[in-house]
Amino acid sequence: MRRRGVTVLLGAVITALLAVGVLSVPVPYVVLGPGPTVNTLGTKDDKQVIQISGTSTSTSTGQLRLTTVGVQPDVGLPAAIAGWFSPDEAVVPRELIYPPGQTQQEVDQRNQEDFAASQTSAETAALRKLGYPIQIVVKTVTAGGPSDGVLKVGDQITSVDGQQVPTATRLTEIIRVKPAGTTFQVGYSRNGSPATASLTSRAESGQPPRIGVEIEQKQPHPFEIKIDLNDIGGPSAGLMFTLGIIDKLDPEDLTGGRIIAGTGTIDDDGNVGPIGGIPQKLVGAKQAGATEFLVPADNCAEAVRNSQPNLPLLRVTSLDDALAALDTLRHGGQPPRC
Repeated sequence: MRRRGVTVLLGAVITALLAVGVLSVPVPYVVLGPGPTVNTLGTKDDKQVIQISGTSTSTSTGQLRLTTVGVQPDVGLPAAIAGWFSPDEAVVPRELIYPPGQTQQEVDQRNQEDFAASQTSAETAALRKLGYPIQIVVKTVTAGGPSDGVLKVGDQITSVDGQQVPTATRLTEIIRVKPAGTTFQVGYSRNGSPATASLTSRAESGQPPRIGVEIEQKQPHPFEIKIDLNDIGGPSAGLMFTLGIIDKLDPEDLTGGRIIAGTGTIDDDGNVGPIGGIPQKLVGAKQAGATEFLVPADNCAEAVRNSQPNLPLLRVTSLDDALAALDTLRHGGQPPRC
């Protein structure tokens, strides 16, 4: 009996050790949860998130909160199991967040770059809405290219075939959508004087059609804008940064005293694009006391499936949509919903 008891005890110890070993081994998943929300009109770490100098700014009675997703990158079996049963978290394959062949540091670096780009696009879109147009300026002219001897450094390109070109991206799209050898009527301004030139595009081997200039995008304005926010990555804060800049520079309070949360990428033209992690962002917004949530149209179906109680989902496809929704709320109306 004594020998049998020792055997049973030893077996129990081995089983326990194996269980501990299994539970401590990382699994190929990550857990997504609600991340912090930040009021773009307020402060973070005792500093204004959006800092504007050189002009007067207004103060809002409400909030415009960007939303984020928290990622647990190193997950053991207990955390994964807990995540599967949590209504506020999601367990997804690690490769969806950290693609094979890329280190966590490389992914984090790319997210930081996307975050910086979103701030630039937010500033551009906001300033355009506030009446500061983009200027597409010739930076260099390729020797022997289609524009050589026609355009000069400093010329401002204004149109192509009578079509206005509000951004550098749009100019590139217009040229590249037509085959090489297409002749374009390019409108430009030199020293304030308008002119038009006929330019025929060319394409080097394996390259898209070009008109032989390098351009840069300028947007003169008599003040400085700086966004001071660390430890957040990705492009999904673009819309809320744009609204924050407009709210600070426009005397009208966009919020009407509400706590408006939201998400969505934005480009220079003010188009709002879809993002990931909408279920977790909705939870974070609800926890932060949001009264409405701005949802990119392409995320509406997922947002409805994961809606939070008493948190209306406002459908937006553009900056104009978002501003119209906020204006409708201020006047007691009901904006379009998901």
